[in-house]
Amino acid sequence: MRVVLISQVAAAVNGYSTFLRALGHEPVALLCTRMGAVRYSELEDMLAQAPAELDVVMAASRAQIAPLLRAYEPELALCAGFPWKIPAEAIAVPRHGIVNGHPSLLPRYRGPIPVSWAIRNGETEIGFTFHYMDAGLDTGGILAQTPIPLGDEHSWEELEPKIVPAVSEIFPGVLERVLRDDPGDPQREEEASYLSFFEAEYAWIDWSRPAAEIERQVRAWRFHPPVAGDHGALADFGGEVVRVLRVSLEPPVGRAMECGDGTLWIVESEPA
Repeated sequence: MRVVLISQVAAAVNGYSTFLRALGHEPVALLCTRMGAVRYSELEDMLAQAPAELDVVMAASRAQIAPLLRAYEPELALCAGFPWKIPAEAIAVPRHGIVNGHPSLLPRYRGPIPVSWAIRNGETEIGFTFHYMDAGLDTGGILAQTPIPLGDEHSWEELEPKIVPAVSEIFPGVLERVLRDDPGDPQREEEASYLSFFEAEYAWIDWSRPAAEIERQVRAWRFHPPVAGDHGALADFGGEVVRVLRVSLEPPVGRAMECGDGTLWIVESEPA
């Protein structure tokens, strides 16, 4: 199949390109937009790292996605981390539609930051789902999904070694179903949840809260893209506001903070 990648995430672009070629398919172009630079913060890196054989095209608006796709006559488009809801006109361009990769076990945790919400809610696993795009948000037929355990990861780089093998295991089956024009399994709406970006109040650490809750707050913000408003987790030390990047429930080298039920150690922070 001729495949167009739709993404703002460098690791996803390179990973999917490798997977596709290994399975005998042809990634022909990368479609992205400058509008995603603030949210994903790696547009320059993605363009520098994109496979040299891919054309790179930038849509100036949602309305331009369909015409740009038509130019490449794709049989499939594969989406991973894109800031816009893709319009129906564009979804209809590839013969086999557009397949999205979403880091949750849909229909749970629909929305832009599923990993952040899973950590905030104390989940012990996330997951990865490939599904068709349709008129809704993360609502299309499911082609494959797999659970992924959560530990104490504080960054995408730390979580990636768990995600990559999980995705690579289910990816061939996804393409097989696509080629059969399999519509995918319908999502169970009674189990669905949709969660958007964090509220502004959650950016600030309340040291009177339990240590484990604060630890989840710090980790959750590490997977939250920088959007409008404060980007946590923030702490005020005598007028000096810092962004707490890593904490530990065990006593390492770091600043000890008394919480509502014990001590938490700040291992890494930066000026906010």
